[in-house]
Amino acid sequence: MTHSVAIFPEFFLESGSILKNVPVAYKTWGKLNIAANNVIVVCHSLTSNCDVEDWWSPLIGPGKALDTDQYFVVCANAMGSPYGTASPITVDPLTGLQYGIKFPIPTIRDTVNLHKKLLDELGVQKIAFPIGGSMGGMQVLEWAFHEDFVFALVPIGVGGRHSPWCIGWSETQRQAIYRDPAWEYGNYLPEKGPSDGLAIARMIAMMSYRSYGSFDEKFGRNVKTENKKTSFSVESYLRHQGQKLVHRFDANCYVRLTESMDTHDISRSRGEYFQILSEIKQPSLIIGIDTDILYPLEEQRELSSYMPNSIFEVLKSDHGHDGFLIETDTVNRIVAAWRKTVVDPILVN
Repeated sequence: MTHSVAIFPEFFLESGSILKNVPVAYKTWGKLNIAANNVIVVCHSLTSNCDVEDWWSPLIGPGKALDTDQYFVVCANAMGSPYGTASPITVDPLTGLQYGIKFPIPTIRDTVNLHKKLLDELGVQKIAFPIGGSMGGMQVLEWAFHEDFVFALVPIGVGGRHSPWCIGWSETQRQAIYRDPAWEYGNYLPEKGPSDGLAIARMIAMMSYRSYGSFDEKFGRNVKTENKKTSFSVESYLRHQGQKLVHRFDANCYVRLTESMDTHDISRSRGEYFQILSEIKQPSLIIGIDTDILYPLEEQRELSSYMPNSIFEVLKSDHGHDGFLIETDTVNRIVAAWRKTVVDPILVN
């Protein structure tokens, strides 16, 4: 993946930790206009990267929801992710070694604040809207508190705070990693071999990302034979997904990112939750997925009920939480129609 990297001399986290020589990986599409306000910020999910064309290609390009003829589209890698922004695999300039699990837990708010520094560096004066699902949706909601800098919002498949249900899924995945033989003294050691714990964590996650109907339709009770061993197709699929992530991700990063997601609460240090929701004034398109068991529709209905200038759309999908990454043509249609009605008349000359 080709991307640009900005380096910031230092960055202060909410925890009080200070990072030095902080890299931020990002990609851009389109051109910034004279007013520097035609900016769409795409916020990626847990294991994605800043190359939107890699995982959301039906939404980005001329004439699409993320219209690169009219808008300057930016996607920056989240803190804690192994794809170029500061994370456990980044070398600590004070020690010359990778941070590993010594990398501080970045909050979702930290990631948004760091990305704000990047946008300032790029000369951006206003965001037309941030958009993202799951962990990306958390970032979208945090962008709301940059107030006049952000015109509108598009959070997808997310709530205003991480529920105990979601925190439980996160902790189950972390415990799988902690019990891996390659995990020693609270730190994943790559030299001890690939993380089987990370593979199991991914298998657990995949069960929460999909739905009963999705698995039933895709696999049924079908069996397949691999290496002279017969197993159910769903077992083979989950093992494959686990091993695939091991080859492209880092266990320490996975731990930190799930911990970052658990910090998500837009009311933290701001006030009473529902009051804070009611103070989000930006025009908002809130999208929920009807079969999502991880961030169920009641969470998006809650956002829509309290955010005073919001529109609520339900994405119908058999595929559960991952519907926003699978039903891309429908997501593109919903977002494009909203953008043309709500955003374009104000920000596009």
